This record gives sequence, C-alpha cells and structure tokens, in this order.
Amino acid sequence: MGPDNECLGTINGTIFGMKSREFNRTNREIIVVAHNIRSIMNLGSILRTAEGFGIPKVFATGWTPSPDKGLPHVRKKLAGELHKTALGAEHIVDLQYREDVAILLQTLKQDNYRIVGLEQTSRSIPLPDYHPAAKTVLLLGEEINGIAAELLDLCDDTVEIPMFGEKESFNVSVATGIALYQLMQDTI
Repeated sequence: MGPDNECLGTINGTIFGMKSREFNRTNREIIVVAHNIRSIMNLGSILRTAEGFGIPKVFATGWTPSPDKGLPHVRKKLAGELHKTALGAEHIVDLQYREDVAILLQTLKQDNYRIVGLEQTSRSIPLPDYHPAAKTVLLLGEEINGIAAELLDLCDDTVEIPMFGEKESFNVSVATGIALYQLMQDTI
C-alpha cells in the first residue's frame, strides 16, 4: 500500500495509484469502433472496459443497438439494458452512433488515425507483437462473423489474439479488454 492507503501498481515500470487515478499514461489516443454488435449487453461491457482504460470515445455503427433511437419505450428499455453492464460508463465515455462505418473510418483516417481491425486473417499480426500508432482506432466486428471483407480492406492493420484452446474466438467484449490492455502497454 502506498501513502494514504493508496494501492500502487506498475505497468512497464510506470507507477500508478488506483484510487487517485493519477496514471502516468502514454500519449496514445485510442478510439473504439463497435460495428454491428447485436447485443446491447456486449456494447455496455465494451463501454465499461473502455472507461477502465481511459478511452474517451466509442463509436457504435451499423445495426449496433442505440438507446438514442426508436420510440420512447424502446429507448428506455435499451438504456436500462445498456446500464446493466456499462454500470455508469455510458455517462462517462462519449458514445456516438454512426450509420455508415466506412465514412467514419475514412474520416478518422483523414484525422491521422491508424485503423486496426481486431480479426483473424492471414495477414493479422499477433497482438503481443503489434506496436500501435500514436493515434489508433480499434475496429470490432460482429459477434459471429467478425469484420466484413470490405471493412478489412479499409484497415491499415489487423491484429489477432493468440488462442490456445479449442474455441476459435473470444466474446467481443472480452476480446476488446484484451486488445485494449495490450495496446495501452506498448509505449510510444
């Protein structure tokens, strides 16, 4: 324990205090794009994970459920479902909805972000071997089918999480946590 009962820890030699939230952070900017995530519970978990890593913005695109759309009773139900897993992170992380993910990715590229798809492809770099850019977008795809080929073509890089069991993939929210943790580890 540190001063004032603050729990101290280190990541790559950087000391941080859990209670104070005074982290010695990298200068990396990371944005998450959650495309066609069918489960509002997965989206809530992605928001909570993003907040835990200090990610300021998540874009939800395609058919990802939006508590800002639809009839009032539908919006209320979706907001309640989102809160079950986001646990307030939906009020901290800037969650924005865009219908057209391709236009969003092109705009982010123009703003000098490197688009990184989290997907298993023949050109994917194992996540522990990847060195992210200072401005990185982490693109997440559908829970079952992953990132569509036309969106992979818009990615500057693809990364994959090494798997050692019999299953071929992690749940999208779990994979997001693993990827964000690794992307935050690598210093600029």
